[in-house]
Amino acid sequence: MKNGLFTGTWGRTIIPAVRKPEDLAAACASDWPILFLLTGDLFTVQHYVRQADEAGKKVFLHVDFLAGLASDPVAVEYIADKVRPTGIISTKSHMVKQAKKCGLQAIQRLFLIDTSALEHGIHTVRQNRPDALEVMPGLIPRVIGELRASTSLPIIAGGLIKDHEEIETALRAGAAAVSMGNQSLWHSFAMS
Repeated sequence: MKNGLFTGTWGRTIIPAVRKPEDLAAACASDWPILFLLTGDLFTVQHYVRQADEAGKKVFLHVDFLAGLASDPVAVEYIADKVRPTGIISTKSHMVKQAKKCGLQAIQRLFLIDTSALEHGIHTVRQNRPDALEVMPGLIPRVIGELRASTSLPIIAGGLIKDHEEIETALRAGAAAVSMGNQSLWHSFAMS
């Protein structure tokens, strides 16, 4: 990913996934340089991004969860122009493509529930050319390995991560980072 956000000198990375506004301050106070913002609406998101930016964080907005904006490419143009996050996260191919056109970094979120979903995900990634992938659930080390063999993109494991062992398993499988909403894991996992 550009600027080494998920590769290079960081090595093992936790990404706080902020699902509630009251969790934003804790994510901003964490040692981790990136956060995923999975909350907000048309009226609040710019303030949330500014707060994280002032704390020195790179912010990725999950646009599928952003209230008040449709799943329309013009929403991404608005986000790029007015909100100015580092990038976006989306399950929707057209939103990933539009983010790239608008100069934002883009993370394609994939729900890998079966072999067909994996094959479709690989096809989607080749077409969309996101900067990174977030695979859900994050407890699938074999599939993380398969994706690493199929693409040079950084893989972010997310979803259902409950403890340090699961973080370690995802990282050993080849994930560049692990995203999670559990604050206790944000603060108890050491950067290396």
